[in-house]
Amino acid sequence: MYYNKVEICGVNTSKLPVLKESENEKLLLRVKQGEAAAREELIRGNLRLVLSVIQRFTNRKENMDDLFQIGCIGLIKAIDNFDTSHMVRFSTYAVPMIIGEIRRYLRDNSSMRISRSIKDVAYKAMQAKEALIEKNQNEPSVEEIAEVLELPVSDIVIALESIVEPISIFESVYSDNGDSIYVLDQLGDGNDDGDWISEIAFKDAIFSLSEREKRILALRFLEGKTQMEVSEEIGISQAQVSRIEKGVLDKIKNE
Repeated sequence: MYYNKVEICGVNTSKLPVLKESENEKLLLRVKQGEAAAREELIRGNLRLVLSVIQRFTNRKENMDDLFQIGCIGLIKAIDNFDTSHMVRFSTYAVPMIIGEIRRYLRDNSSMRISRSIKDVAYKAMQAKEALIEKNQNEPSVEEIAEVLELPVSDIVIALESIVEPISIFESVYSDNGDSIYVLDQLGDGNDDGDWISEIAFKDAIFSLSEREKRILALRFLEGKTQMEVSEEIGISQAQVSRIEKGVLDKIKNE
């Protein structure tokens, strides 16, 4: 399933069964009655759901076998805690549980040093979030989580943000006909040290640019606007802004 890989954790993913919702419901009722065989069948019948969830984490460069195993733990917790009286699809309930288990694993194995007190708040916030999802069957707001924990909203925000896995500024967020837009391209430049264009030795090259090219350079590097902001102001797509910007810079370097 991943990188032309059929087998993951010793499981041949090409042969995994896919259960219909009606089959899930029948198996869940049998699980609640204590049937171990039904529990095993339900787990195996939803392994493809785990596979679909861990696809979201492929950019983390984590071992997919490890994430699959952690995701299976989340699936098992979802099966054991699912309330059949709620009018909700099992997958709707299981996906947040699987994601939560994987995020908890990534947080606990993060290379970033986070203080124990903030980690504790984050862990309690995630527990409160999962409890609210189970109770209300929808995603709770930060305010609701803060109310449950009797903590300021700002503390919850800081704690939850601290456990978010960092991403590279060179990670691609969009691609159009081979022209990629990276996280770096979406960052504004607040540095107001001076007009770097006026200091470039290649004034002739700049003079030869079209008015639109000059405008894009001015907005990007003098006013520090993001490519998205430039695209909205000029009236073209962000991919076009990225393409023109790269072309202009290459032209100046060549001159």
